[in-house]
Amino acid sequence: MATPRAKEAAKYLERHKIAELMNNLTSSLLFNRPEDPKDFLIDYLGQLKDSKDNHTQGPCLFNESNLDSVFGILDPTNEGYVSYDQYKEALITLGVSKINECPEGGDHDRISRETFKVEARKGLQKSSATYEESCN
Repeated sequence: MATPRAKEAAKYLERHKIAELMNNLTSSLLFNRPEDPKDFLIDYLGQLKDSKDNHTQGPCLFNESNLDSVFGILDPTNEGYVSYDQYKEALITLGVSKINECPEGGDHDRISRETFKVEARKGLQKSSATYEESCN
């Protein structure tokens, strides 16, 4: 049985998204493999702070080219759209935890490249925003 102190610590970690922050820092380090990891982490944390303060896109492992590539894999015949199930599974694979269940085109099972990329960017931004979000 967890002690009150352990429960308090777990709530603190959850509230401040410490596990997510550590995962993002580690993933970014392994992806980029910088010569100076400490300076890289300081810069990464600065980018996170700036994105929180200015409500802008923070650091993310996936860029436009990566999202185009993912869509291309899902749409090998270049039809210009993917099914809702493909959209959902791709976002889950990218690490998006809160998926828009009603994206544009979802009602016709035809998610366009642009809709996919917009939803991926929004989801990735939320996933990489490893700071406590205010309730304002």
